[in-house]
Amino acid sequence: CYNIFNRGPEEALFDTLDKEGIGSIVFSPLAQGILAGKYLAGIPADSRASKETGFLRPEHVTEQKQEKVKILHDLAKQRGQTLAQLSLAWVLRRPTVVSAIIGASRPSQVIECAAALNGPPLTDEELAVIDGCHVN
Repeated sequence: CYNIFNRGPEEALFDTLDKEGIGSIVFSPLAQGILAGKYLAGIPADSRASKETGFLRPEHVTEQKQEKVKILHDLAKQRGQTLAQLSLAWVLRRPTVVSAIIGASRPSQVIECAAALNGPPLTDEELAVIDGCHVN
């Protein structure tokens, strides 16, 4: 699991993979939809986060994350991207990450996410904004 909010693989795994010349495939790059903007206006009644069980529950969609998502959403708009595209561009910026499992449920989501590959590289300033949005 690797995304803007969950950076655990950066602590040791990616360094080892880099050293050994091994790529990784990450999952949940959109944090179960949080980094796709699905919860910008709250928790939809029919969403994963509305349920009391599963990987994403209501208590995971915190006010702190919502504030960070709004900052990221604005950054994505400035880049001419969607929030999902920005989030994927960030995950895929590392040479060690060779692919990301997006968990799309509709063809339109696949098309939107694939467009992340067409965006400009992230600048140091943009990376600083994203780093400021990290939450535990």
